[in-house]
Amino acid sequence: MANKKSEIKFLVELDENKIPEKLRWTAQDGGVELEETKAIMLAIWDNKAKESLRIDLWTKDMPVDEMKQFFHQTLVAMADTYNRATADEKMTATMKDFCDYFAEKLELTK
Repeated sequence: MANKKSEIKFLVELDENKIPEKLRWTAQDGGVELEETKAIMLAIWDNKAKESLRIDLWTKDMPVDEMKQFFHQTLVAMADTYNRATADEKMTATMKDFCDYFAEKLELTK
């Protein structure tokens, strides 16, 4: 029996200066088809070089206040993922404390 494969695609429309104007993504298994977004952060682990590779893209019309929210939510999600991957509760709590500090300093908390 063949292994199931799943594909996630990103479509980046650039202006004449190669700045993203539109970002769209597709994940058919998740029911997403050419959904528009304003920002993408993707981290990939290169296990040969033992380093992370990054793709960070945002459209030129991404509002700064939304970028701040995006970063905060990404940091919180990374803390959750770190906990699931390592079960290191102590460091997870430290990361969450930083996320709270980050939100407070950017006045994201209501």
